[in-house]
Amino acid sequence: MNRKITFALTTAMLALAAPATAQDTITTPEGAVMQSGADLAYAPGELTDAQLNGSAGHLFIQDSMNVFRRFPREATEQMVNFYVNALGLRSLNPIQLTSTQQMILTGVGSGQVKLSAGQLGNRTYNLDGGYAGGTGIRFFMFTYPDPAVVTQRFTDAGFPAPEFVARGDGSSQALVRDPGGFDVVIVTRPGAADNSDDGVGVGIHVSDLEESRRFYREFVGLEELPAMEAPLMGATFHPYRHGETTVMLYKMGDNLPVDNGSAGIQYVVSDAPYVAAMGAHRDVEVQTPLNKMAGFDLVTVWFSDPDGVTNYFAQVGPNSRTARGEN
Repeated sequence: MNRKITFALTTAMLALAAPATAQDTITTPEGAVMQSGADLAYAPGELTDAQLNGSAGHLFIQDSMNVFRRFPREATEQMVNFYVNALGLRSLNPIQLTSTQQMILTGVGSGQVKLSAGQLGNRTYNLDGGYAGGTGIRFFMFTYPDPAVVTQRFTDAGFPAPEFVARGDGSSQALVRDPGGFDVVIVTRPGAADNSDDGVGVGIHVSDLEESRRFYREFVGLEELPAMEAPLMGATFHPYRHGETTVMLYKMGDNLPVDNGSAGIQYVVSDAPYVAAMGAHRDVEVQTPLNKMAGFDLVTVWFSDPDGVTNYFAQVGPNSRTARGEN
């Protein structure tokens, strides 16, 4: 079966999926039903050891990663106001997952920030203490050219003005929280694209730095960049990049509370079964096994990083909404 098809940018996908409840279907917490993907899997011996021990990076077909945020349902209106009006991200057409559940999409560069109302599924949510208070994805970082413009957007949207602090290199930084209690770092520097169209940063607080670095370098296949000091946050970041998106790993304490539900990462790839085979070969923890959603022309597999953060790999088919240009 030829899996090397040309794909477009990502379609919307829902947040964390529940384990299969029947042999041939997988039902997500939002109620969407996906077909289990045993027929999609590579047969034993079809991939070589060298292929199985490689990384997924060469399969990426979007010049960024997508990220998602889960939040209490009652915060939906203010979350949209925050990400679209205050942060200035592009509002995209939502995906109607069920009769009562939408995936709200916003654009940032070539990627997306996906907003999902309802803290559902077998996940743990604990944002107390902000970026230093626990493990998991603890903040997003967005960049802009002009702090005055960002400030005006925030006040026009009804939010307090961000308090920018000079970083000593001509840039400035502010720390705010979205209406769901999740930290957002805003960086302004001359020459940056407005609306954060240069991309997004993803801050992941880890319990074992070396184990997490291996995961994102050797399994996911992100480009490892030199460590960088973040004195305003009191942390050392270890950046891993694909295109417009940079994952920043850091460790600021031990035995911290876990949050593995508030945010996650999506990679758009040419061959999700290939990634599934690599994960199985290495005993990477599976959140949701290989599956397909025919109505969305979508094949996915969902893994956990060493701290339980969702890393899901989506193969978008030519008949998807995205490929038809409906986003």
